[in-house]
Amino acid sequence: MRRAKRVLPLVAVVLALGVPLSGCGSVEGSARDDVSTGKESGMDMQEAAERSDAMLDAVLKGIDPDVQWAHGPTTTRACGVTRRRTVMTVVSAERRQTFLDRAETFWRKNDYRIKAVNKDEEFPAVYAVTKTGFGVSVSFRGKGQAFLEADSPCVKESKVAAPTAEPNGPAYKDVYPLPRPNVRSDFWSGKGD
Repeated sequence: MRRAKRVLPLVAVVLALGVPLSGCGSVEGSARDDVSTGKESGMDMQEAAERSDAMLDAVLKGIDPDVQWAHGPTTTRACGVTRRRTVMTVVSAERRQTFLDRAETFWRKNDYRIKAVNKDEEFPAVYAVTKTGFGVSVSFRGKGQAFLEADSPCVKESKVAAPTAEPNGPAYKDVYPLPRPNVRSDFWSGKGD
């Protein structure tokens, strides 16, 4: 019983920090045996980045009404790549679960497997994985800002170009960190945030 008490807070911290749920190598322990890594399929980091961008574009289009977003930093690791989108629309505390529910619903309809749901009031999040081993997440962090991430499985090393999709608001090129949410929405923002 003592060990369980120590493990649960660690899991909560890992989920709250948005630690990628995908990484290099195959997705072991998956309910499906047909999961292949990008490396096995011949995919390189640039192709993985483009696939990640397409997944992030799709989930953002699945969230209605629209939110304004900007590109977050792209990071690479030994054999994978992570693309990020930062939501610039203020999402009130009362609407955060609705936002997550819409992302989760979109992923379920598109045959993603939900790996974890963090129901924390301040920092809720949803984590999913595709059949091909890409990990995707939506999480709320400081000041209630929503972040979307897509992590590739292990792929062949290559150079990775900047995303080509145009944000639906200011691009904040060469600005890091990005500003806190600053766009109001009648639906998402509420009156008090």
